[in-house]
Parts: sequence; C-alpha cells; structure tokens
Amino acid sequence: MKKLLFSAAAITAGLIAAASADDASYRLPPKEITDIVLRAPAPSVSLSPNGKTMLLLERESLPPVSELAKPMERLAGLRLDAATNDNFNPRNYVGLKLQDVETGEVRTVSLPANADIADQNWSPDGRYVAFTNTTADNMALYVLDVESGRAREVLKSGINPIFHEPRWLPDGRLLILTIPEGRGAKPEQPLTPKGPAIQEAVGGQDAQTRTYQDLLKDQYDEDLFKWLVTSQPMVMQANGRGKKVIGEPRIYTGASPSPNGKYLLMDWIAEPFSYQVPYYRFPTVTTVWTLDGKAVQTIAEQPLADNLPVQGVITGRRSIRWHPEEDALLIWAEALDGGDPRVETDTRDQLMSLAAPFSGEPSKLHVFEDRYNGFTGLEGDDDIIAYDYDRDTREIRTALLDVTGSNEARVIEVRNYQDAYNDPGDPMTVLNDAGFGVAHVHEGKIFLSGGGAAPDGARPFLRSFDLASFETEELWRNSGEEYETVIDLAADDASSFVTYYESPTDPGNYRLHKEDGMTFLTEFPDPHPELTGIKRELITYERSDGVQLTSTLYLPADYEEGDKLPVVVWAYPYEYNDAATAGQVRDSKYRFTRIGGYSQLFFLTQGYAVMDRAAMPVIGSDPETVNDTFIEQIVASAQAAVDESVRRGFGDGYRVGVGGHSYGAFMTAHLLARSDIFRAGIARSGAYNRTLTPFGFQSERRIFWDTPETYYKLSPFMAANLINEPMLMTHGMKDNNSGTFPQQSERMFAAIKGTGGTARLVMLPHESHGYRGRESVLHVLAEMVDWFDTYVKNADAE
Repeated sequence: MKKLLFSAAAITAGLIAAASADDASYRLPPKEITDIVLRAPAPSVSLSPNGKTMLLLERESLPPVSELAKPMERLAGLRLDAATNDNFNPRNYVGLKLQDVETGEVRTVSLPANADIADQNWSPDGRYVAFTNTTADNMALYVLDVESGRAREVLKSGINPIFHEPRWLPDGRLLILTIPEGRGAKPEQPLTPKGPAIQEAVGGQDAQTRTYQDLLKDQYDEDLFKWLVTSQPMVMQANGRGKKVIGEPRIYTGASPSPNGKYLLMDWIAEPFSYQVPYYRFPTVTTVWTLDGKAVQTIAEQPLADNLPVQGVITGRRSIRWHPEEDALLIWAEALDGGDPRVETDTRDQLMSLAAPFSGEPSKLHVFEDRYNGFTGLEGDDDIIAYDYDRDTREIRTALLDVTGSNEARVIEVRNYQDAYNDPGDPMTVLNDAGFGVAHVHEGKIFLSGGGAAPDGARPFLRSFDLASFETEELWRNSGEEYETVIDLAADDASSFVTYYESPTDPGNYRLHKEDGMTFLTEFPDPHPELTGIKRELITYERSDGVQLTSTLYLPADYEEGDKLPVVVWAYPYEYNDAATAGQVRDSKYRFTRIGGYSQLFFLTQGYAVMDRAAMPVIGSDPETVNDTFIEQIVASAQAAVDESVRRGFGDGYRVGVGGHSYGAFMTAHLLARSDIFRAGIARSGAYNRTLTPFGFQSERRIFWDTPETYYKLSPFMAANLINEPMLMTHGMKDNNSGTFPQQSERMFAAIKGTGGTARLVMLPHESHGYRGRESVLHVLAEMVDWFDTYVKNADAE
C-alpha cells in the first residue's frame, strides 16, 4: 500500500535535519515558500455530459521522491510500472465528491483507504463514472453511480490501461483492455545476453529521427515490452457482469466502437520493433471486428516508420477514425506528397471514407492544399469541420465538408494560427449518445469559446456560428476587473453556461450563468493568502528594431512606487512569421497570481520583481532560415526588457537575472554567452549542444549536415568560454524529453568549469524533464533563491 503523507511540519523538520547533516542532502527554501509548496491544491472539476453534476477530484500535495524511485521500465518511449501494469506515475487523485449543479449539494464518495484514482470516464448519459484505483501492486476498476453516490468495484484486477482507458459502449456496457489470462511470469533479464544488440542501415534511403529517449535496447527489452503491453479486449456490463473477451491477445493501442455499437475499430502494434524510434512508429495493423469477436476487414497495415522526413507523415491510410454521427463510417487521410513536407505540390493530403461492410472502394471526400490536421463532428449531422495546416505560412484552413452528400466544401476561414487577435474560438463539444465528442448544434448553429486576446488584455468570449450563413454573433464576453472563460454549456441554446472565474483576489472558481444572474458553484480558498496583494500588470515595450514585446510584470505586495528591486526575467523563445503576431497580447492583468511547484514567481516572496513570459520572439518570413538570427533577436529582446524595467522605475538595470526551462534554458545560456545584460542565469532541463540533436530541434527543419555552421553557432556549448556570468543548471536524471538528455547539462557544466567560468550543476534523482517529487521541488527552489540572492540581489553596480 502507498504511504500516507506526512504533515508539513514533519517534512520540514526532516528536511532541515537532513540538510544540516549533509550538504549534499535535500535542502529547503525559505519557510514562506515551503509552506505554500506543501499545501494541497484545489480539486479538479469535471462536468457531467448532461450538465447536472460536477465531479470534484481531490488532489494531494507533491508526492515524495520515494514514489518516483519505485522500479520503472523504460521501453519504446514509454515509462511503465510492472507492479501495476500501468504507465509509471505517482498518485493522481485521492478523493471524489459529487456536487449537484442546481442545488450546490455536495456528497463525498466512499473510497478505499489511500485511494489512487485515475482513468475517470463519464458515461454519455451522465449516470455513471468509470475509474481505476491503484494500490502498490494492483489496479481495480470501479463504477460510480451518480444518483446513489456509491462506487462499486466491478473488476478486482487484471486491467491493462497503458494504451486504452475504460470506455463506454453505446449500449451502456464498458470496453476495457485486460491482461491476458495465462500470460506467464515477468521475463527475467539474463545474466548472459542471447547475443549482441544489432542495428543495420542498408543505405540508399534517409532515416532522419529525432533524439528519442527510453527506447528498446536489446532482446530482453523487447520481451518485457511485449509482456507488459499485450492486452485482451473485453466488454462487460456496468455492474461487472457479462464479461466477454473479443479477439485474441495483441499489443492493442486502440479499440473504438462504431456509433451504432456493432463494430470495433482495433489498432495493434506488429513486429519487427525498432531500437531507433518509439512504439508509435512501430508497424501497425488497423482492422474492424464485430462485437461478437469476428474479424470483418483489415483497413490498413503500416510498416515500420523509421525513415520519415523531419515533420513528415506516413504514406497510406492514417488518422483512421469513425464518423461520430454515422452508423459505421470510417474516415482517414492519405498523403499525396509521399508524406514529405519538402515536396512542392498544390495538393498535399486527401480525406477518404468507407462504410460498413468495409469491402467496397473508399470514397474521396476532399483534397487538401496542405497537411490534414483532423476534424470535428457536428451533433446530429453528417457534415464535419475539417482542418489543414501549412507549416511554412503557419496558416490553418477550416472547411465545412458534406460527407455523405454532394455539396461542395465551404471554406470557413484561413488564418495564421498564431494570430490570437483573430482567433474565432473552438467549438463547444458534447458527448453524443454513442459517446463521441461532437460540436453541439442548436437550430443550425454551433457555439464557439475563445480566449479573446486583444491589445488591452484577453477577454474570453462565447459566440454562436451559423453553419448555413457563416454569420457569427457574440453572446457573451468577459468584462470588468476579472478573468472568466466558458467551460461548458448548461442549456442547449447557450442561455446558461458554466465558466471558470478568477480575479486578482479570487483564486479560481466555477460559476453558473443564467438569464436571471450568476451563481458560484465552488468556493475554493486562496492557496496562499499570505501573498495577497501581489501586483500584476501586462506591459508592452519595443525592441530596437520596432517589434512590440510583452511581459507580465509581477511586483511584491509591499512594493512602493520608486523602489529599485532586483529583477528576474523569465522567458521561452517562440518563432513567428511576422512581427504583428509576435507582439500580440495574450494574457490578462485580471488573472489570479497562482504560485506553486518550482515556479519562478516564488522570487516575489524574496523581494524581487519578476518579468514573466517576457517575449523573446524569433521572427522570420522563411521558416527554413529563421534561426539564423536567433541569437541576435533574443539578445535584442532581453535588452528591451531590462531597459523597460529601468524606464518604469522598478529596476536599476544591473541587478537582473535571467532564467528559463527547456528551450528557455537554451536561451539563458545563449544570453549569458552572447551578452553582458544579466548578472546570472538559471537554466533548468536544457539542451546546449545541437550536434547531439542532428536531425532538427524545436522548429529547426534543417539537419546538421545541411548547415553545420548553424548547428555550431546555435550550440551554447561551443561558446562556453564566453559565459562569464554565473549559471545554475538543474536537470532530472531521468529526463525523457526528446533532445534534453541529462548529459547535455553534465557536459555544459564541464565546459564552463573547464574554461574558468562559474557554474553549479544540480542533478535530481528520479526526476524527468519537469520535477514532481516534493524534496526535489523544494531543493530546486532553495537553489534558485540562493543563486540569485548571491549573484543578483546583492550585486554591486560596476
């Protein structure tokens, strides 16, 4: 069984004792930070499909590192827990409550001690919630009856949710993947391997792959992978009775019922496996079966996809899925350009369909100019809204397609997806009777919810969109000194809807809007009342080349006009085609300042000003060469941010530190090497040597051998001798993010040290790209505060 959480006082005392006993032990930040980090967050909220009930999922504070230290199998791009036959994760949710939307009545759901809730899934009618509960060595399936409030165990053990959560069938039964009976004992790693691990390149064909991690390494890994992920589909009634297996055990990655409930679309992985790419590039088979377990038709067989061009797609049938409002109609995309985005062509993809019994010739629904990017079904309609995307212009095209008729496709809009000011919003969706998410339709209209970005700050909205005339009507827009966004509709005509509401003093709660007024549905408390009064402001300023930049400025609660504070600039670079979209304001000054985890905003408790999400745009009309001026543009943006801190009077221009996570860490190293703007930097989970990611990184399309000089210039490792300001680096020892191997920070530290620079490297046991263990989070915050206190706050003007 999992251990109970210790009290905050006990944790604090233990960590202090450890820190005093050994400098290499976990450390604590100042008490005011520790207290906030160890506080449990507010529950997550899920609204039932019928809009009558809210499911409150209670969370705990950060898990101890001991949970992350449990045995982990790292296989084919997955991280698995062999003891529970699940994905490797610390505890998710620890408690459930049901709240009636109309009356506000709250009922607590009785659960086993030390519950670990995951995989929750509403039935389409809102009567039930399926979920799993995990113990130290087992996972059980439960069904919660919303009316009675009782959760019943319907499968004691044997569920295999690695690729597929429990799903409701149209007839009210559950579809699950289980561990096959008689699969045998877990494979044992031999002391003497069967033989060497061999990989081969035949030649004559490019095989450009990103620097993936956690890949298969040898025959034992293959055997263990198959043992863990092989599953057996099963259907059962909501009460646990009537269990029936379908087909035979395979490595199923998907099992989706047709809307009429007669068929199952089954996807599984075939051999041979690869040691170069993750599981989702392994050979796959897609077939249709009946609910009685009879094979109907093979829809697609895809070979190993280990030779895709960068940002390319497979050839043949891909993205195969059911039309959510037809009885049994499959829709898929096929590449017309060989899957290679570098090919010059007027038509890149086509959309095809095939209806039951799946033995005829497929029908061509539409031909796309650019790469197909999915579709949204419409409630009670055979039409769909389909999307295609141009990676060069960043334009996304939205079109209304008549799937079963003969009407021509109608383009709804074409826009740069980064153009937040003209974002029309996303369709509000509902679960149809078959359990598929579709855009809600009322009297020929759908409803769109959007962020409402604008020059004076974001103002979320709710709009109706007429599917016949394409006319839009705004029904509601956020106003006042608050930030509120629509979460779900509570009435068919959108006259009633649920929002997530926050303000500078309200931490975030759910609110029901009706024609006769508004009612708060939740009353979650302030997670850190001791920080009440923190000042938040959206600021805009110009770069030297005229590009408008933005940042969210935070000032401590006790800040007084004219005070000169040490400043933290925290950022993450993004690429844009033009300056107009790069300079758009996407935040709101009326949001609540929420601080948790290892956030840089904790510097506010220590007397710093924080320029958060300081814009670092890298702008270029040609995506192929935009990174050629990466360094010059981020240096100019950083200088503009510091100049603005001086102009506004809260900064003195020299006590300034810079930091970032992942690509932001990469940025930080460049700024310290290529400028003298900052006194010190903090770089978390970064990549610093681009020759170790030779087949592209971030949005870089060229490979190393196309432009070695660019890869060299964009590697701060190559400029380690120029980093003459102190740099703190933190990195999880089990980082699984593509490109940010732990070795990246280890070698960068050695380079700085070897060339006479000042650096500190903190490698966090059992942590990945982001940090989750409470001891790790507290230690990282202690390191960050100490680093900037030493090298920024107390720095002297030169």
